[in-house]
Amino acid sequence: MSQYWKCHGTFAAMLVIASAVAAKGADPQAASKDQTLSVEQIVELVRPSLVTISTSGRESREHGLGTGFVVSEDGLIATNLHVIGEGREFSVELADGTDLKVVSVHASDRHRDLAIIKVAPGDKVLKPLAVSDSNKLEQGQPIVVMGNPLGFKQSVVSGVVSAIREIEGQEMLQLAIPIERGNSGGPVVDRTGLVHGIVNMKSLREESVGFAVDIKHLRSLLDKPNPIALSRWATIGALDESQWTPLLGARWRQRAGKILVTEQGTGFGGRSLCISKVKPPEIPFELAVTVKLNDESGAAGLIFHSDSGHKHYGFYPTGGKLRLTCFQGPTVFTWKILKDVATEHYRPGEWNRLKVRIEKDGIKCFVNDQLAIESADGTYTSGQVGLAKFRHTEADFKHFQAAKEIASTDLSEEEVDRLTGLVSDLPQLLEVKPGLVAALADSREASGDLLERRAAALERQAKELRKVAADVHAKGVVADLIHLVKDGDDFDLMRGALLLAKLDERDIDIEGYLEQVDRMAREITAKLPKDAGETQKRDALAKYLFEENGFHGSRSAEYYHRANSYMNRVIDDREAIPVTLSVLYMELGRRIGLKIEGVGMPSHFIVRHVPAEGEPQLLDVFERAALLSRDDAAAIVLRFTGRELADSDLEVSPNRRILLRMIANLWGLARSETDGEAMLRYAEARVAIDPTEPAYRDERAQLRAFGGRLAAAVEDLDWLLERRPEGLDVDRIHQMRSAILERLP
Repeated sequence: MSQYWKCHGTFAAMLVIASAVAAKGADPQAASKDQTLSVEQIVELVRPSLVTISTSGRESREHGLGTGFVVSEDGLIATNLHVIGEGREFSVELADGTDLKVVSVHASDRHRDLAIIKVAPGDKVLKPLAVSDSNKLEQGQPIVVMGNPLGFKQSVVSGVVSAIREIEGQEMLQLAIPIERGNSGGPVVDRTGLVHGIVNMKSLREESVGFAVDIKHLRSLLDKPNPIALSRWATIGALDESQWTPLLGARWRQRAGKILVTEQGTGFGGRSLCISKVKPPEIPFELAVTVKLNDESGAAGLIFHSDSGHKHYGFYPTGGKLRLTCFQGPTVFTWKILKDVATEHYRPGEWNRLKVRIEKDGIKCFVNDQLAIESADGTYTSGQVGLAKFRHTEADFKHFQAAKEIASTDLSEEEVDRLTGLVSDLPQLLEVKPGLVAALADSREASGDLLERRAAALERQAKELRKVAADVHAKGVVADLIHLVKDGDDFDLMRGALLLAKLDERDIDIEGYLEQVDRMAREITAKLPKDAGETQKRDALAKYLFEENGFHGSRSAEYYHRANSYMNRVIDDREAIPVTLSVLYMELGRRIGLKIEGVGMPSHFIVRHVPAEGEPQLLDVFERAALLSRDDAAAIVLRFTGRELADSDLEVSPNRRILLRMIANLWGLARSETDGEAMLRYAEARVAIDPTEPAYRDERAQLRAFGGRLAAAVEDLDWLLERRPEGLDVDRIHQMRSAILERLP
């Protein structure tokens, strides 16, 4: 681990607040070389040029706070790349509180950790700071730094340049000043008002030592920009533009196979639309979505026969009822409520399946497969389909479909009776055996819903029932894993990775993500000449992922976020740890005709391209598919383990081993969070992938017992006692089994 930390850490603040420094008539211009400004004058000079940069995290909450400063009157702002985050949404605010519209990331340099943001000044007159044209400050020269440390906006601290250091291969200015979270991106100003550097990190060894990037690198970046529109940059949670068109404001996002909408729309009554680009079938056809509202006083649901404007039909829940409306214009005076009904089949606060059947002579609306509304209204007979929300509603949508006929999610009466009987007669959790879970897993979606409703009705059993519901889901996913790997190691690795994510994220549409990966491969192939060689294909793959679509290795404090191990989130967020980013690279490579192997080195996963002709080539996908020599690989192993490279470190990782490595990452995160339920899910997956490994059975037995699944734990212990693998502590297993049996009725 580096001894230095990008300015996201939390340490004791050593601040001099700029607001406490009274400006005393300083002229806000850079001084001449012979004129030395006081700290107060520096503050007066710099403050109007300082900006606060706020970024959002993976769950759309405020994630970080950093600093930037104006470098041109037309809206260029300098900061660190890690302040805005690769692929993050961010906002820019002037010192007077004015929010500036972000237009693009004008330039960025990952190697130097620099970024230049382009904003629209509007009616604001921006005041750029003067940038030094000299190469470096002198050792011992006084400097002033301004920023937003620990959220204290427009704070100032003064110190000196203590040295020029090489940090992680970079020449940096070493500053004898305290650096805290929020200082990143702030200007390092000399006593004449010239900017010589950009604050970048603090030392973990010394509290009052920080580091800055030399301003000469910013000058180079200004000379050779590489602009990326904000719409391309801020990709986390963005809607797939090839599938959806949002209208009338609000914030529509995609996450784990769901569409989420927040914020009020700009239409009357807070209306906002999300139009599907898929052309609906000819009449008759059906349209469906599953929706959950955060507040039943709001409204959100389906639209159809839309003109991609203010005219359309809408079927949606509102106020605990179901409503069918014909929207004939932009205001409530042009809206015609066709039906407004209450029904016992709608479940407030839960997921509800909405379906509309459009026929030549009318409209039929269903909720949870039960007919709720019929209408013969024929105002509109064609148009697009999609989603809508109203007022302050926050809503989640999943499983959107438009087809000639959509299969019912309802079960037969016999199946309902069977599941209801199983759920109603469910014994105490400690008596539930895997056979019962398997019986429920035959219809895991429906049985999961039944279990959730019973848990709500029977509060004293809710905790145990939810555990069983999770087991049912996990059992189904594990069954899919078993089926996937049953014929050996030559299986669909992308499907396996998505199944691991589905253990935790139940709503993932695996087939949808597989199609998305196929579509990505087709986009790469479409740009290649027909006679493209393997090196040309490999270069095109890297360009597509890292340059054109912003995929990148996670380097922020969110490196250890579980989302980096969920393949669906990697595809959505374009951020990952080495193994998941490598799996995506491998699978895209396979689809465009490249043989790419996984190489599971200690603590770092890389890949190897094996061409039909020529020598194999190692690549570090985490570093944008950088080419690696054997010496490079040895340096990585030495850095992470402190030992020399062994031949075994570069062996091919079979698909099973790759999945087990991904599970190990999730396991470690769950263990650090003391999440026993997640650990058990991962233990189930481990046994599915490698059912003969005794350690995995032992591990699962302990977790089952810890989670109250006593009968299931006994089955694992019996398996171990029957086979007695070498090294098994038989006495310990017997003691554990006896202790569990004493707790069973």
